[in-house]
Amino acid sequence: MKDLVQQRMDRYSRVSMEDEENALKEVAQEIVLYALYKADFFTRAAFLGGTALRILHGLDRFSEDLDFSLFKTDQAFDLVHYLAKTAKIMAPFGFNIEVDARDGENRAVQQGMLKDDSIKQVITFKHQHNPRKKIKIKVEVDTTPPPGITTEQRYVDFPIDFVVVAGDLASLFAGKCHALLCRNYVKGRDWYDFSWFLARGIQPNYDLLTNALHQAGPWRDQEFGVDRAWLQQQLAAKIDLIDWVTTRNDVARFVGPQRQESLNLWSHAFFHSKLARLM
Repeated sequence: MKDLVQQRMDRYSRVSMEDEENALKEVAQEIVLYALYKADFFTRAAFLGGTALRILHGLDRFSEDLDFSLFKTDQAFDLVHYLAKTAKIMAPFGFNIEVDARDGENRAVQQGMLKDDSIKQVITFKHQHNPRKKIKIKVEVDTTPPPGITTEQRYVDFPIDFVVVAGDLASLFAGKCHALLCRNYVKGRDWYDFSWFLARGIQPNYDLLTNALHQAGPWRDQEFGVDRAWLQQQLAAKIDLIDWVTTRNDVARFVGPQRQESLNLWSHAFFHSKLARLM
């Protein structure tokens, strides 16, 4: 099974050490998903976020974390139980996983960190790496999800064929819009993904977005409906306040050389033109 990891790594161009680190982390993410499938995790939760876009839909940037949402509220859910199973299932692939559970202040979103410092000893690299630097994959699960998500089954073929349950593209876009409106800092990857959705003519799941805004963020517990006009107005206001040089620098390390030049276009005018596509 360790050979599967090397074969997967060899499919990446890996033009730099950073590229190679991103590739290894992505291979690890895929094996984590497989392990969660084997642990019956997807009978209870759906895969969301930028990594879902990357692995399931070919988003052309690397991603860091694995985000999930339960199908229904369950504050007794135990993420550590699934992460412990994940660590055992990943062992034959050359991983020696350390599980670091993070309760945090908000129990509604459970967090855990999977850490590994052994896989680098069995992989042949193109670039020089620090063998002591651990691979870290953060896993987050929303245990009190807003209603309205639409899910679908998606098939993955590495390390072997398996299936995950994920939010459909409209629901993933709704989650991204919620992050754009409610995150208390600016994340360049959010805006990169926003552009990706619009380029494909995808509209957000407005029912899910409305419920999410009612549940968390500046509009919490306020009674109102979300439509395209409201969303465009709010996002336009966000676009006007952003330092786009800093924002594009946040995402630069996650995209390949062929996309670096396009990041130089990021500006207020650029994203206002993108936003017009929402209409």
